[in-house]
Amino acid sequence: MPKTPDISLPDPSRWKALVFIALAQLMVVLDATIVNIALPTAQQDLGISDGNRQWVITAYALAFGGLLLFGGRIADLWGRKRTFVVGLIGFAAASALGGAATGEAMMLGARALQGAFGALLAPAALSLLAVMFTDAKERAKAFGIYGAIAGGGGAVGLILGGFLTEYLNWRWTFFVNIPFAIVAAVGAYFVIREPAGTRNRASLDIPGVVLSTLGLVALVYGFTRAESAGWSDSLTVGMFVASAVLLLAFVVTEAKVAAPLLPLRVLTERNRGGVYLSLGLAVIAMFGLFLFLTFYLQVVKEYSPVMTGFAFLPMIVGMITGSTQIGARLMTRVAPRLLMAPGFLLAALGMLLLTQLDVNSSYAGLILPAQLMLGLGMGTAFMPAMSLATHGVDPADAGVASAMVNTSQQVGGAIGTALLNTIAASATTSYIASHAAGASDPRVLELQGMVHGFSSAIWWAVGILAASAVIAATFVNTGRPGGGSPVAGSGAGEGAEDEVRIPVVAH
Repeated sequence: MPKTPDISLPDPSRWKALVFIALAQLMVVLDATIVNIALPTAQQDLGISDGNRQWVITAYALAFGGLLLFGGRIADLWGRKRTFVVGLIGFAAASALGGAATGEAMMLGARALQGAFGALLAPAALSLLAVMFTDAKERAKAFGIYGAIAGGGGAVGLILGGFLTEYLNWRWTFFVNIPFAIVAAVGAYFVIREPAGTRNRASLDIPGVVLSTLGLVALVYGFTRAESAGWSDSLTVGMFVASAVLLLAFVVTEAKVAAPLLPLRVLTERNRGGVYLSLGLAVIAMFGLFLFLTFYLQVVKEYSPVMTGFAFLPMIVGMITGSTQIGARLMTRVAPRLLMAPGFLLAALGMLLLTQLDVNSSYAGLILPAQLMLGLGMGTAFMPAMSLATHGVDPADAGVASAMVNTSQQVGGAIGTALLNTIAASATTSYIASHAAGASDPRVLELQGMVHGFSSAIWWAVGILAASAVIAATFVNTGRPGGGSPVAGSGAGEGAEDEVRIPVVAH
């Protein structure tokens, strides 16, 4: 019987590899917000109608969210390094196409391609970390860096997008991805060495790919359409029904096929289920907040795009501090739930402060401390959550388990944007209708109504973050890493040895 390769030995190039993996992650996260800042200018230049404007964002979200599970399985099957490099090259090419777009169709096609290659890139990057960092303390540091980038990159995108749009041209919000991708791809090609014996060479589950992709696309599109057309719109309802049918068929299929795209054991393990659910809910709250604060600062406070980006810096600082100084330092010393639950609660308290927003709120007195609390809380909670995402999973399933976290966050983002925006719009309409008779200045009434809508929706975000904390406290019951709990790839049950052979990861 051939000897199983020893994958417990650490890769000597692992820290260099982390630089290129983190660079790729930064590029993908930046792209989620950088295009938002450039959208009004790009829409005007390319003659995109108001009705089709949302598709610049939606085309990316649909391709990325719909293909993530497929991308994770391809990484397990084809090799994570190869998938990572191909994803980077494809993302760079799609970005070049978007930057050079001469019309609506070319732009939307480029955005869909970016999403498709991002769906290859993201799970490959995460599962590479899962099989390269084997020491618990090193893994905590690596995921602290990665988590800070994953959490704060979106706000960095607002700053960079503001600079590029204001001082250069909206096309540079696409072209800026190209040097990121080239450096990361070249570095990955020469530095990353994927450990042997970690691939899953089982045949591809084609029915699972089709059902999961169509089901997730229908779900993301349903929430995206609900934001603009309303929850009772016939196509919106039809998308939700179709999604439910397709995803149910997917679950039934996965339970029966010999080599499923998503083995149900990945979902049903208590700790992983708690991570997927709590992170998905937290992202619902965070996406809504980004949207509301951006509008508040630009419309109500009349900040420029660059000023708006810089106004998010306290959240970035909080996330970096929470990830690297709190989460990474304590992750090997305490049980994950003792970081996740308090982290989500601290974020909920920061969100609670923001329910007090009004037209004349002070940035320094209200928004800044709220952002610091949110950043610290989310950074602290994300650290152990990412490390648990492949808890107990065989290394051969690391890619698809990592993709599940991306999927829960992508769906959470779509839900958050649509749900909270709908709540805010409804509250704004009611406020304006009830205060119209006594209003002396229509513009002031409009701003007051907008801010009232934001604060009403933020109350929901507070409740959602509190629910994340409860789920983390009740579902996540594993001990600290290296403390005897089952770990990915060890093949151990309770009472496993302290040595951790295969790390756990994902975002």
